[in-house]
Amino acid sequence: MNNKILFLATAIVFIFFSSCKTLKSDGNCGDKSDKNQLLIVSYNIENLFDITDDPHNSGDNDWTPNGKKKWDKERYDKKISDLSKVISSINDKELPDIVGICEIENRKVLEDLVADTLLLAADYGIAHEQSPDPRGIDVALIYKKSEFEYISHQAIEVRLADNAKYHTRDILHVVGLVNKKDTLHVFVNHWKSRSGGQAETEHKRLNAAKILRSQVDNILKNDENANIVILGDMNDEPQDKSIAEVLNATNNRNSKDNLELFNAMLDKDLEEKGSYSYKGAWNMLDNIIISQNLMKNRLGFHICTNEGEIFKEEWFMYYQTKIDEFIPSKTYGGKNYYGGYSDHLPVYLILKK
Repeated sequence: MNNKILFLATAIVFIFFSSCKTLKSDGNCGDKSDKNQLLIVSYNIENLFDITDDPHNSGDNDWTPNGKKKWDKERYDKKISDLSKVISSINDKELPDIVGICEIENRKVLEDLVADTLLLAADYGIAHEQSPDPRGIDVALIYKKSEFEYISHQAIEVRLADNAKYHTRDILHVVGLVNKKDTLHVFVNHWKSRSGGQAETEHKRLNAAKILRSQVDNILKNDENANIVILGDMNDEPQDKSIAEVLNATNNRNSKDNLELFNAMLDKDLEEKGSYSYKGAWNMLDNIIISQNLMKNRLGFHICTNEGEIFKEEWFMYYQTKIDEFIPSKTYGGKNYYGGYSDHLPVYLILKK
């Protein structure tokens, strides 16, 4: 009996000191009450249109009270309220500092979103440009003015060299200061969907990846220690060619090559987790990718946890009996209104200073 007690006591002491060692090495990493952290989110919010018909945008014809989707003020207000609830719930202590957003019609819907009661305290700034997408949807960035000092932004066109008529969402490049001194480059993406076939549309995503990679290379050429964050719905997964090969984004945590990027969502993908559910399978379409300096820089902001996270709570999920699993509760399925939040889950990454 004495031997058993001694063994148990030894085990408890070992576990205790192991835990202390972990806490000491990580500090408050991931602690939601730590204000010396930068919470970065990427969220495809599924077709946030206003209810007014824009004569210059044929893509919004269905998104009016008289359109096919019967998109009225009640449904719009509910969508705004639902989205703000999700965004504000990612951290129960602090609102996100930077949020890359996909599928918004215009700046007005962003202004309505950040003015919602649950998000108002963040005093979010907005970076947005209208894109030539035929569906009339854009990408954007909202950011806490107190944590991200906006410098500039530009829309980067994504065109096909052999098809002048091809139009899609621009890539949004936003530059600002964090930590009052460190320049941060943020790229928000929404690449061509797989509609029409994954293989048949792959070249369009490869093209977007090449354009983005060129932008990243130009930045790193001028500053090999640049802080770069790439967000968005790539409509490709971390192991697909566009991301793994063209962007050269891996899960290598010990790379000595500044041109190699780190995909914070790759490990989740390897675990068969994802941000989007399609025919019973999870797809990691929403990615957060960072430059090497954010992996190593202990003087400014650096990666806090070993990987990105998927924000997934049952209250904004739908239980699908066919696959016996909760999936994202979407707003629409075709023309059918379900009243859900979004067909994608938010993903996030914490940087710490």
